[in-house]
Amino acid sequence: MTTTIVPIASAHPAFDQVADLFDDYRAHYGQPSTPEITRSWLHDQLAQHRLSAAAATRADHVCGFITVTIMPASLMLGTSWSVRDLYVAPHHRRSGIASALLQHVIHNARAAGAHRVSIQTETDNIPALTLYTDVGFQPVTGLVLLNLTLIPPA
Repeated sequence: MTTTIVPIASAHPAFDQVADLFDDYRAHYGQPSTPEITRSWLHDQLAQHRLSAAAATRADHVCGFITVTIMPASLMLGTSWSVRDLYVAPHHRRSGIASALLQHVIHNARAAGAHRVSIQTETDNIPALTLYTDVGFQPVTGLVLLNLTLIPPA
């Protein structure tokens, strides 16, 4: 079956399918399913160009998606692309969709002159780590990821 990778904007005909799959992705990681809130949030992120997205389709059915943010690479006076989300519907896994989505982003980043593409995942997500290293991503040493969780006022 042919897989087609298409850029997704909030007005794209496949946006609702991507939003539904994005909600499934959130639920997969333990968040409550909130289809309307998820759809609204994703719409805003895409409309405000905070994220860009692409979908993998087969016979006009969305079976996976990837989101990316482009950030300044200040020291290089260029840009760095960061894959934020990558998800393939369970019944479409292990069929090359995730790899095709990653290759799509890598191709576009290279064409745009980006300095690098980054991706992160949990240390125990062996299938993802295997895919990412197979595609050419390498672990970064010498850096530590730090977070400051901001709790909104009650």
